Amino acid sequence: MISHSQPYTSTSAQTAEASKRIVLTGGGSAGHVAVNLALIPELREQGWAIDYIGSETGIEKELVEGLPGVSYHAIATGKLRRYFSLQNFSDPFRILKGVGQSGRLIRRLKPSVVFSKGGFVSVPVVLGAWMNRVPALIHESDYSPGLANKLALPFAAALCTTFPETASAVKTGKAVQIGSVVRPELKEGEASRGLELLGFDGEKPILLAAGGSLGSRALNANLRRNLDTLLERFDIVHLCGKKGLDDSLKDRHGYRQFEYVNEGMADILAAADIVFSRAGSNAIFEYLALGKPMLLCPLGRKQSRGDQILNADSFVRAGYAETIDEEHWDDERFVSKLEELYSKRNRYIARMRTAEEGEPLKLLLREIAKVAG
Repeated sequence: MISHSQPYTSTSAQTAEASKRIVLTGGGSAGHVAVNLALIPELREQGWAIDYIGSETGIEKELVEGLPGVSYHAIATGKLRRYFSLQNFSDPFRILKGVGQSGRLIRRLKPSVVFSKGGFVSVPVVLGAWMNRVPALIHESDYSPGLANKLALPFAAALCTTFPETASAVKTGKAVQIGSVVRPELKEGEASRGLELLGFDGEKPILLAAGGSLGSRALNANLRRNLDTLLERFDIVHLCGKKGLDDSLKDRHGYRQFEYVNEGMADILAAADIVFSRAGSNAIFEYLALGKPMLLCPLGRKQSRGDQILNADSFVRAGYAETIDEEHWDDERFVSKLEELYSKRNRYIARMRTAEEGEPLKLLLREIAKVAG
């Protein structure tokens, strides 16, 4: 069943309904929502009526539903896995159901354009737009396009990329490189508020460990196995993902764990000195924009298509990060790499300051307007 939240009823939104409307989509992880969260305030300011099509239970619903100025619509969705699962037999039917739901929604909403951030919930929406002759714009954050975006690309008007290498590698005239879109509010954090939120006194440097919004059991385990040693040197804030909390560590001095942080994340980032993380594109570009030296542990090719390896290698070449290989893990090497990263942090920060920021958000808004005609 298709559901949606109550629409925002301000004067600007009512005016927008009469003039221009956009449908946003993307989900499955916070990375597939982050760019949309950056776009929404700007789109509202420009007078767009905004609808969001996402899954019935994904993180995008939690992050988007209830935002002022946005109506959320839930559809059925599935996932095309790279491994055997019984759900591989039922998910194609859920995807087809989602295509039908999206097509009917878009026919009713009559948007000028659809913007897709990716994830498998986005494929039915782009197909639904194509069926209704509504132009769709896709955004790809990673070095190499994901399967969902590859499937959707033939039905889209344009593909916006973060890495310049991605635009040149895609064999189509649809690709345009705009850079990394980072939520402006992340740059407004204050370290003092972050310390207060975490309950740290600021006497030790702060290590932020993050395995992505869905968490990483391997990263969580590797960090916690070395907790005694690391806490001698650092205070640690651990974003451990859904169902990743360890109740036995909830009272550990100098260690704070969260499944996911939305409000207050800017302050936590401001307080952090270095980061240990997976290498999802949205996250690492946020760390880059905030000048946070990184030790990256990308998902390997056994678990993924290898996109995070390419992301991490690009950052290492640029001098923003170091990497550690999960498949050949060594606890002693992990601890020494973090200590070295902190001791040389100023060198990494200096390299980050040379990165060309530009105005990717403005470029993306311009591309949306162009595709909408």
